[in-house]
Amino acid sequence: MTKVVLIDMGGGNIGSVRYALERLGADAELSADPATIQSAERVILPGVGAAAPAMARLRGLGLVDTIRALRQPLLGICLGMQLLFESSEEGDVECLGLLPGRIVKLQPRQGVRVPHMGWNGLDRRRSSPLLNGIADGDHAYFVHSYAAPVGPHTLAACTHGDTFSAVVGDGRRYGAQFHPERSSAVGARLLSNFLREVPA
Repeated sequence: MTKVVLIDMGGGNIGSVRYALERLGADAELSADPATIQSAERVILPGVGAAAPAMARLRGLGLVDTIRALRQPLLGICLGMQLLFESSEEGDVECLGLLPGRIVKLQPRQGVRVPHMGWNGLDRRRSSPLLNGIADGDHAYFVHSYAAPVGPHTLAACTHGDTFSAVVGDGRRYGAQFHPERSSAVGARLLSNFLREVPA
């Protein structure tokens, strides 16, 4: 059984992410202890809320350097994915800097509401073990107002007025802007791929 640690960010989606992992046979432990996080085979950074308070929490827990130093596969979910980048317009905050780029606010326009809430299709841009079995056009569930622009790290994109990164990957660092724990078969497949397909 794969030992997975969920970094305790205090977000409301932690329980559902943990349950989704346990359904896949993972031993999912919730922890803010650096030694526990470092000993995991896989690490997940979940998150809901705003970037500045989330980064303040990570700093307060002494976890910023711990996360930056991880060598095992790391998956950021929703806000957790955004925190992997260098900075965010949300609160004009410095983030973890594990991926290049700045998180920007989605812009509302005619027929486009922000926050982006609901099911939307994925546009695959690059092949990756994280996306095995997930087809171009498959739908996932999103809830967010900020997003990462499309770049060389983009594995799949999504369009809601603006086109943005829906799934990212660079080395052993991955992120999903959507909520896999709420995305039915597509979300379960992405989590299963992170547990079993992504190289350690």
